[in-house]
Amino acid sequence: MKRLFGFVPNLITLLNLTSGVLAVIFALEGSLTHAGILILMAGIFDFLDGFSARLLKAYSPLGKELDSLADVVSFGVAPGMIAFVLMKKALPGMNLPLHILPGHLWSWPLLLSPLMIPAFSALRLAKFNIDTRQSVNFIGMPTPANAILWASFALIAGFDKSSEVPMLLFTSSNLLVTAVITSLLLVSELPMFSLKFSGLSVRENWYRYIFLLTALLLLLFLKLYGLPVIILLYIAMSVAFYLLKIDL
Repeated sequence: MKRLFGFVPNLITLLNLTSGVLAVIFALEGSLTHAGILILMAGIFDFLDGFSARLLKAYSPLGKELDSLADVVSFGVAPGMIAFVLMKKALPGMNLPLHILPGHLWSWPLLLSPLMIPAFSALRLAKFNIDTRQSVNFIGMPTPANAILWASFALIAGFDKSSEVPMLLFTSSNLLVTAVITSLLLVSELPMFSLKFSGLSVRENWYRYIFLLTALLLLLFLKLYGLPVIILLYIAMSVAFYLLKIDL
């Protein structure tokens, strides 16, 4: 029975992986809404596998490696495919099957630029596994945060088809700049706070409470558009803490 319960975190990790694979499939099929939802589901499973491992005291080297492999797919490849589809739609004359796309030299580097997202995500996860400094907070942006950003773009593009806002937001230049900045943040040395509570003390978790309360207000007032703003808030708060030398 103990061995059976010990496999529960790994089973949840496999659900994370499955959600990521499905997100890739739906993204490439053009269903960005489903892809975005599946990445958010993968994020929930990613939280639950760690939570269940702590609850059941079921830590294992297998679980650690499996978690990283699942995260590469769900928080690296899947958001990369969302960015690829958005870029494909943004480039004039490129929203066609790959084998019949025109061979414009300028367009192909832009079209393939989203591939930096899975590449840098894999590098970030590999660094995380061997970096002993990240037991409490993070060094560089965690892959789930980056994945949620791209998932929010997918949801906005999928749900908000009646307005011109997605068309104005998701231009090829905006997508390229976002992909470059977020990819560099993944492997940066910028300290970024974790949302893992060690207790409920306001003194120890004041910045987490501020972030979560502000995030809730953003979702209430901005709804779907609040998601990317929340990730921007997370980055901005981390940068501010670093510049002001606030020890977390």
